[in-house]
Amino acid sequence: MSASTQGRIGTALALLIMAAWTALHVAGVFFIDLGNGAQWLTALLMVILLIWLSVGLYIVAHDAMHGSLWPGQRRAGDAIGTLALWLYAGFSYRRLLPKHQSHHRHPGSTDDPDFAPETPHRALAWYGRFMKTYLGRREMLGIAARALVYLLLGAKLQNILLFFALPGLLSSFQLFYFGTFLPHRHAQDGSTPPFADHHRARSNEFGYLWSLLSCFHFGYHHEHHLQPGLPWWRLPGARRR
Repeated sequence: MSASTQGRIGTALALLIMAAWTALHVAGVFFIDLGNGAQWLTALLMVILLIWLSVGLYIVAHDAMHGSLWPGQRRAGDAIGTLALWLYAGFSYRRLLPKHQSHHRHPGSTDDPDFAPETPHRALAWYGRFMKTYLGRREMLGIAARALVYLLLGAKLQNILLFFALPGLLSSFQLFYFGTFLPHRHAQDGSTPPFADHHRARSNEFGYLWSLLSCFHFGYHHEHHLQPGLPWWRLPGARRR
């Protein structure tokens, strides 16, 4: 596949994910009446979709970090990745980029910011370390400022919590569990297969649909470490090969 074709497809998918997330987010924060019992099923479906699309926002930014979102147009790809991370939770693309580069240089080691060498077999303890790494004072202030703006614009607090805070939190665990813990975990009882190589990453055995729903194919993680220049939507092909 040519770089220009990959760029067109990747950019179109990124814009689709961001547009869908924005539409549901705005509708949920400002227009859903949680006091109306008839809207609760709609609200639940919107939250589920927002969680999944929030994962997608991060994956869009992740592809931008590797230059695979728009090959040959790195500045444009970085701009899209920056916007995707801001929509997600106001995160800084520039601050996350060197951390992710360190993850690829030192996967599964003490120098890997995404790894928990003290608890490589415990998901919740590892997730706590993961959150401390990426959710600092700057991020917390940014989230609070955004919530305050929503309140000033007339949003209700319960809507902000349900359609902004909850999808952000649950999507972070979904990203962590399927995209970091399962691929890089260790097991105390030896039940987890050994790593194939120095990437210290393994891939799941999910089919296409469950792989897409769980983490936008990021669970095909060994393939990603072998070929970080492949965007998320090309990982199933790499896995088949």
